[in-house]
Amino acid sequence: MIVAQEIIFAAIMLRPPAYPYPIQDITLFNGCRLAYMDVGSGDQTILFVHGLANYGAGWAKNIATLSSHYRCIAIDLPGNGLSENLPSYSIALFAQCLIDFIGRMNLKNVCLAGHSMGGQIALRVAIDAPFAIQKLVLCAPAGFEQFTELDRMFYQGSMQYMSWVSNDAYNLEQTLYNSFYQFPDSAKQMIKDLIALMQRQTLPKYREMVDQCVQAMLKEPVLRELENIRHQALVLFGERDGLIPNKIIHPVSTREVAKTGVEKMRNATLKMIPDCGHFLQWEKAKVVNEAIVEWLG
Repeated sequence: MIVAQEIIFAAIMLRPPAYPYPIQDITLFNGCRLAYMDVGSGDQTILFVHGLANYGAGWAKNIATLSSHYRCIAIDLPGNGLSENLPSYSIALFAQCLIDFIGRMNLKNVCLAGHSMGGQIALRVAIDAPFAIQKLVLCAPAGFEQFTELDRMFYQGSMQYMSWVSNDAYNLEQTLYNSFYQFPDSAKQMIKDLIALMQRQTLPKYREMVDQCVQAMLKEPVLRELENIRHQALVLFGERDGLIPNKIIHPVSTREVAKTGVEKMRNATLKMIPDCGHFLQWEKAKVVNEAIVEWLG
């Protein structure tokens, strides 16, 4: 039975239907088999970390351009994409997985790029293991908002309500639609890919992963620790971000939230992108790529 599972996994890794580049895998300290794409070469390595319930291919438009300048590695976080599940999930645990990955891959001169939840994970890596990375690129990072206990209860209650009144595929599709200011046709395939990847695991496991990740973003804040980050950081936000901030809990502009976080960091640069939503590295890939190349040099 184990041999059969290994053969199936190997076949998926060789010909994954949802990925633009070959998939490799590595086993981490906790036994999790982590899937990743490794494209391009250069003295600088950009390690891409996706957001909630997403996958490494969400950076495909960036890798296509940036791999001409840098080595680009995009991972699937545990419980997402083609990576294996873990018994539980947290921002701290994801950060440990990234730190272990960087060590096992012997990566040097790492610029850690995180989107949304991946941005909060990247910030946790910078705080907990500052010598593991050199720079940060944060695309609409979670972690810049402050949530009270009442806020967290309201947020979690609304998430539970959505899971009761609609199915997971619909929720995933709507979240992706809401991640864009102007939804591009190219993102339709991403939705199909993510639904197909979601269906690779049992529904209870998927729901548990998403729920724990949402709770982790709320319960493991990094805002008060941002002043401890000394890395150079490029922070990018879309002016029309519909997800950050939470418009019901925090009725302020995205720019205000972005400035709050950036001002707490010692060496951060903020770039706001007009006419752009939460999934800025896809919706405005050319602008994001140019900003990264100019900033990294």
